[in-house]
Amino acid sequence: MRRSSTFARQVLLVRVGRRDGPAGSRTDLVTPDHRYADRQRRRYGRFDADLEAVRPISPAVAPVVPVAPVDDDAPAMSIPLLPGDRTAARRAKFALVNACTLSSLMLGMLAIFLAMQGEVRIAAVCLIACVAFDGLDGALARKLGVASPFGAQMDSLADMCSFGLAAPVVVYASLVGSAPPAAAAVACALVASCAAIRLARFNVSPKDGRFFCGVPTTMAAAVLALTVAIGLPVPGLVMVAGVALLAFAMVSSFPYAKLARLVKLPPWLWLAPVVGALVDIRLTFALVVVGYLVSGPLLWLHQRRAA
Repeated sequence: MRRSSTFARQVLLVRVGRRDGPAGSRTDLVTPDHRYADRQRRRYGRFDADLEAVRPISPAVAPVVPVAPVDDDAPAMSIPLLPGDRTAARRAKFALVNACTLSSLMLGMLAIFLAMQGEVRIAAVCLIACVAFDGLDGALARKLGVASPFGAQMDSLADMCSFGLAAPVVVYASLVGSAPPAAAAVACALVASCAAIRLARFNVSPKDGRFFCGVPTTMAAAVLALTVAIGLPVPGLVMVAGVALLAFAMVSSFPYAKLARLVKLPPWLWLAPVVGALVDIRLTFALVVVGYLVSGPLLWLHQRRAA
C-alpha cells in the first residue's frame, strides 16, 4: 500500500515553482519533481519506466518539431499546368478548353458593361451564352482528356465572375424603377455571397454523381438570365423575394437532380413543357422553375423517410 501510494504521488505531483529560481524562467512551472524518482531508486533499488511514461506534461508547451532548413539558393520549381504528356496536340486541346472558360468570363464582363448602359436584355443573353460556354469547357476537357486541377480552378473563378457577379448586376439593373433600390441591392448581394459559398463548398466537397447539394450557380444564373430575357411579368417586390429565395437555395443542403438524371425522365414529361412553351412561354418557365426548386425539399424528405 505504501509503495502504491508513493507511485500515485509521483504521477500526480508536479512542482509549481521554485522560489530561488530566476523570475523569468518558466520551465520549472511544468517540469515534474524528480526527487521522488530518486527516492524510489534509493528505497527500492530500481526506477520504474512506467512512471516516466505517465509523467504529466503541460499542454502549454508544444512539442518541438524539427524543421528542414530552407535553401534560399535552390532554383524555384514550376508545377506543370497540364499533367501528362505535354505534346503539341495536347497543348492545343488544353488551350481550346481554357479558351472556352475565358470566353465565359469575358461574356460575363460584357454583361456587366451592357447592364450599366441599360441594355439588360442583351446582357441577359450574354449570361445565357456564359452558361453555354461553362458547360462546353467541362465537356471538352473530359472528351479530349485534358482535365486538370488548373482547369477546375479556372472554371471556378470564371463562374464566380459570370454567375456570382455579372448575374446579380444584370438583375439589379433590371429591377431599377420597379423595386426599392435597397431591397434589390440586398437580394443581389445575397446572390453574390451565396454563389461564393456554393463554389467554395463545391470545390472541397466529395462529388455525388446523382444530385447537386443545393442549386448549382450555373443553373441559378440561367434562371435569372432567362427571367430578365423573357421579361417575366411579376411585381418588383415578388422578383426581389424570388432572387433572395434562389440565393438561399444555392447554399441549402437539399438534393437537386443533375441534368443526366433529368434526361432519363419519361418523354411525356419533356413534352409537357415544350407544349406549354408554345402556348405561354412565361408561365411555363415560371412553373418549371418553381417545380425544380420544390423538388429539392421533396427529395430531402423522401431520403429521410427511406433512411
